[in-house]
Amino acid sequence: MKKTIMTLVLGLFFWAGTALAAEEKLSLMLDWFPNVDHLPIYVAREKGFFAENHIRVDIISPSETSDALKLAASGHADLAVSYQPQTLMAADQGLAVKVIAPLVAHPLTTLLFLDGKGIQTPTDLSGKTIGYTVPGLMDVLLEAFAAINGIRDYTPVNVGFTILPALAAGRVDAVMGPFKTYETVTMEAQGYRARFFELEKWGIPDYEELIFVCGAGTLEKKPKAIQSFVSAMEKALAYTAAHPKEALALYLKSVPEADAKIETRAFELTRPYFAVKTGHDPAKWQAFADFGLKHGLIQNKVDVSSLIHPFK
Repeated sequence: MKKTIMTLVLGLFFWAGTALAAEEKLSLMLDWFPNVDHLPIYVAREKGFFAENHIRVDIISPSETSDALKLAASGHADLAVSYQPQTLMAADQGLAVKVIAPLVAHPLTTLLFLDGKGIQTPTDLSGKTIGYTVPGLMDVLLEAFAAINGIRDYTPVNVGFTILPALAAGRVDAVMGPFKTYETVTMEAQGYRARFFELEKWGIPDYEELIFVCGAGTLEKKPKAIQSFVSAMEKALAYTAAHPKEALALYLKSVPEADAKIETRAFELTRPYFAVKTGHDPAKWQAFADFGLKHGLIQNKVDVSSLIHPFK
């Protein structure tokens, strides 16, 4: 009897050890500090969708807004949240990066300014100082936006995370990069009314605002784990769409430092833009890539079919 019990105990230890060993770790670098744009990621973790797929995902915030993509391409992070324009630019520069799934399927980025500054059309920013949030991306996007909309002789300034302080102090007259679904809410909470130009309404083609990427080397080394991540995110996106109230509660539980009032309002604005499936539209991607080539975001023609990894 004792031998049978011992055999059973040893068997359970062996099973537990095997199960633990089968769980593969992935590091995910965010593009920004945690906010409701990332909500489905936290849903996937809190609902156990990652665990169901035998992966553990460590969510990391970047020290700089341009870190995530570079770290993923170099293999120092397994996955990253990035932006479609930035990813196309990285591919143009020869970085070995692969696009694996969308998170936010349409543009949120704006050229944002404070109300009451006499800015009615983009040309009113001619001769002004304009900030940008992500070096190597938003400054280039600003240049294209300015060329299309006749903004002349402006001075670009990197403001990074300090969007409102830069605007409130008058260091800049507008900022390229704030999201219409988030910064507008945080500014309103502090007594400032934001206005903005939506990029897709002023000559910039539709694109996927937030996407998941990984390095080509990581995809080669960890194909099953990356596939599992994509599958888990598909469940999380579906759950978020079907159960928004519960999804928000899971996010707020997972990110207790978040301001619940602000995040709730931002989530209401962001919900319509979340991806509903994990595939990509190659034609949409190619149209933006061709636009980028025309307006100097990239220097060489990028074939998006080699950039997007088609999971089955």
